[in-house]
Parts: sequence; structure tokens; C-alpha cells
Amino acid sequence: MTTHSENRVLVTGGAGYIGSHVVRQLSEAGFTVVVYDNLSTGFADALVHGEKLVVGDLSDTARLDALFVEHGFRTVLHFAASIVAPESVTLPLKYYSNNTRNTLNLLGACVKHGVERFVFSSTAAVYGMPENGTAAEESPAAPINPYGTSKLMSEWMLRDTAAAHGLKYVALRYFNVAGADPQARMGQRTPEATHLIKVCCQAALGLREKVSIYGTDYPTQDGTGIRDYIHVEDLASAHLAALRYLEGGGESTVVNVGYGRGASVREVVDIVRRVSGVAFVTEEAPRRPGDPAMLVAKAERVRALLGWVPRFNDLETIVADAWRWEQKLTQKR
Repeated sequence: MTTHSENRVLVTGGAGYIGSHVVRQLSEAGFTVVVYDNLSTGFADALVHGEKLVVGDLSDTARLDALFVEHGFRTVLHFAASIVAPESVTLPLKYYSNNTRNTLNLLGACVKHGVERFVFSSTAAVYGMPENGTAAEESPAAPINPYGTSKLMSEWMLRDTAAAHGLKYVALRYFNVAGADPQARMGQRTPEATHLIKVCCQAALGLREKVSIYGTDYPTQDGTGIRDYIHVEDLASAHLAALRYLEGGGESTVVNVGYGRGASVREVVDIVRRVSGVAFVTEEAPRRPGDPAMLVAKAERVRALLGWVPRFNDLETIVADAWRWEQKLTQKR
């Protein structure tokens, strides 16, 4: 980070849930951030430090090209994507277009304009239903929906582009992202969110009649599915750790980002009830197709290689921050 252009980074999808937390941390770390977002699921007011926002779509290659010419980026962080796995099953071409093809467009611009570092927002969905419910980076990639497949295809394109053109990258495979900025400046705003902690908070606020527990007969301690929940602040800091790693000459790599331990649906429900003080209604429902009984990260690499140290790895903290954010959103209505 010696010259002005070295300090300038492009963040696609930077007005979205995860992207906006990363953008804020980048600004606070002294980077000059330019956000490129079509605002289909993002919000301009999630950029709290006055970061430059360019409203545009990655399908608009001319606009993308002009942006690179104007700013001379050497570093790109790529979040822009469609992310609802069940929707991807019914609208697969939307996912191959918005995720895979638009990543292709972005990589084309990166090669043309000499980008050196690329941090990619990938997903644990590339693993599908891993054996024993835990996934290491070496675990077979076997996605079970177009969302996971579209992200895996993007990873492959990134790998091959890096090999051919000298680009260095880190692809971060996220597990279950939850929570919000501890100061409630930003959080998840998707109205029809399917994330369990958000759904529970909405039920506690009276915005939903009940919370459905999909599957109570899994081979787990209480019969419900187990997931590795990670605080969005910790996930964001992993992106900065990835960027520092690349700036220090690190080789291209793929890392899981999770805590390496899981919580069941019933455990999450109990904690949201405790934090909110509201005994909202739950109902037992059949399993959803494609839901694994357990999905937990093997997450040693992100700590060892990137020096990442989580600060919020406590489910009660995650829920408390999510609850504070949901209360703020409700007051805004």
C-alpha cells in the first residue's frame, strides 16, 4: 500500500449485507474504497463512511471497463451475486447469469487492466452434503443446487485465470453468516430472508406468526439440523486478513470461514427467546429437500494461513447483535 492507486480497492456488491461490513472495515483500515453495486439487494445508506458508490451491473462490461480505466485498481473484492439456494433450483439461469457469467465479465476486466489481487466471496454450498457433516477445503466439491454450482464454476474460472495471468486470489467459503454490526449501523435487510436467526428475531418482534423447524428427525442430539454460525463482523475481518496475506506475497488459496462448531435449530431458537425475552411460536415441519443434517467447517487453515482471529465467536453475541439490528429496522418502518 505505497501509492494512491495501490490503496484503492474495488468492491462489487459492497452495498449488500456482507459486502457493506467489509467495506466499512476496509475504510477503517485506511483503504480508499469504490463500491460497484446494482442495488438490487443492497442499500446505499449501508456505506457509512462516505465510500464512493457507482451504481451498475457486472453485465455492463463497458461501464466496468471505464471504472477500471478511471481508478486503476490493483485489488478487487467480489461479493455481487444471487445467494438464495432454493430460488436457484427454480431459476437456475438467473444464477448462472448473475453469478458465473458476471464473474467471467469481472475477471475479463481484471486481466485487461492488470489486477494483482482478488478476494472472492464463495460458499460452503460448494460441498453439498459432505460426509459426516464436516467440510475441509480438501473435501470433495459436490454442490446440490445451482447456487453452489455457480459459485464453484466461478472458483474454477478464478483458479485458471490466476494460473494463466499471474493474478493471486483467496476464495473464502462461508458457512452460516449471521448477526450485524455491533453498533447496528448495518445488517441484513432482505425482506424475505430465510436465515434462521433473522427469522426468529422477526417472530419475536411479531413480524412473523411462527418459526418453522424443518426436520426434527435428523441424527443429531435434538433431531434438528446443525450449522456453523459465524458473526458477519468476523467474516468481514477474514476478508481483510486475506487481503493482507496477498499483499504480503501469499500464494492463491481457498479457505473455509467458520468457527468449526455447530449449533442446532432448537439451540438457536432457545437463545433468541432468551435474548429477546419473547416466547415466540415454533412449529415442526418436514425436512426440506437438500438440507444436510449437519454442516460444520473444518477451519484451521484460515487461522493458520491468514492469521485470522475471530472476536465474536459466541452464539449469544451473534443473536444479541442480530436482535438489536432487527429492533432498529422495525423502528424505521
